[in-house]
Amino acid sequence: MNTPVIAVDGPAGSGKSSVCRGVADRLGLRYLDTGAMYRAMTWAMLDAGVDVEDPRAVEGALDAISIISGTDPLAPTIHVGGTDVAGPIRGDVVTGAVSAVSAVPAVRVRLVQIQQQEVQQAVEAGTGIVVEGRDITTVVLPDADLKVYVTADPQVRAQRRAAQDVDLGKQAVDVDQTQTELLARDAKDSSRTTSPLAIAPDAIVVDTTDMTLGQVVAHVCELVAALPGR
Repeated sequence: MNTPVIAVDGPAGSGKSSVCRGVADRLGLRYLDTGAMYRAMTWAMLDAGVDVEDPRAVEGALDAISIISGTDPLAPTIHVGGTDVAGPIRGDVVTGAVSAVSAVPAVRVRLVQIQQQEVQQAVEAGTGIVVEGRDITTVVLPDADLKVYVTADPQVRAQRRAAQDVDLGKQAVDVDQTQTELLARDAKDSSRTTSPLAIAPDAIVVDTTDMTLGQVVAHVCELVAALPGR
C-alpha cells in the first residue's frame, strides 16, 4: 500500500479538485484531473470546427487529437498537442459544450484508456495517485484502494463555483444562475447512457457543505491512513 490509488467522484462545485490536490500534495502522490481531459477534448473539437452535438462528427475527429495531462498536484497542466489549454477550457463556451462531448461513448473509451495508463504508470513509479472525475469509482478505477464521493449542498456548490469563476478572472455572475446551471449539468451527467455520474456502492460519501478545505483534506488523508497495509 505504498502506492495507493485513490478514486474521487462528485458533482461540479463540490470541492473535489481542491481536495484531491491537497491530499495528493500531503501524501506525495500524483494527481489526475479527468474533468480537465474532457474539457480539453471539448476545446479541441470546438477549435477544429466540429459540431459537438453530432456524435458521429465527434467520433470522427478523435484520432487527430492528443491530450496530455501533467500530474503534479501543485502545478497540474493540460495540453492539446503542444497547446496549453488550462485557461481556455474553463471558459463558458467549453463549459456549455462539455456534457455533449463527454456523452459520446468513443470519447469516454479513449480517455478512460489514457486515464488507466496514467494510473498504471504512477503505481509502477512507486508514487500512487489521486484521480478525480465523475465516473472514476464506478468505471475507470472500480478496484481503487479507496473510493470517495465528494458532495455538498447545491447552493454551497454554486457559491464556490461563482467564487472560482471570479478567481479565474471571469465577470461576477448571479449565484442562483450558477446553481441552476450546476443542477442542469448534474442532470445531464447522471442521466447519460455511458458512464453516468453515480455513487459507487463501496464509496465513502464526504459531504463538504459545513467543512473547510483543510478539514476535508485531513479527513480523506485519515481514510487513506486507515487502509490495510498503511
